[in-house]
Amino acid sequence: MRRSGAMPHRVVITAAAAKLLGELIERHGPVMFHQSGGCCDGSSPMCYPDGDFIVGDRDVLLGVLDVGDGVPVWISRPQFEAWKHTQLVIDVVPGRGGGFSLEAPEGKRFLSRGRAFSDDENAALAGTPAITGAGYARGERPTAASPIVAEAADACPIPQGRADRVPR
Repeated sequence: MRRSGAMPHRVVITAAAAKLLGELIERHGPVMFHQSGGCCDGSSPMCYPDGDFIVGDRDVLLGVLDVGDGVPVWISRPQFEAWKHTQLVIDVVPGRGGGFSLEAPEGKRFLSRGRAFSDDENAALAGTPAITGAGYARGERPTAASPIVAEAADACPIPQGRADRVPR
């Protein structure tokens, strides 16, 4: 959860996902994410060696994760427009990742979870223009790194009265 009065982060990462990401950085060097919009790999965060995925001028930087020297997380402009009211939570689960994503051979896969921003958070974000690929190329950067949360539920709590209906 965010501190009162603090600017909300558009993306956060769980501790388990950050641990795997750190291992991938050790093995492959700097990396980046691009939130896939579907098609052959579904809608998942795809992890690539930094520079292997060409970021478009209109792609939107959701944030830079506080892992390693910083891991940028990108999304296409049309998908950002659909998701701009949602905080992306990058988590990791057992299973085979997308064929092009670096974690594919690890027996784990990155997974996007989401939390709808509150009205106050949406208002705060509306006053902060998104950084695009073109802006990033000109040197624009977020003012703060996107944090690591212990568990996905720390960013996406189960609404009261619903916990008993969630399969375990």
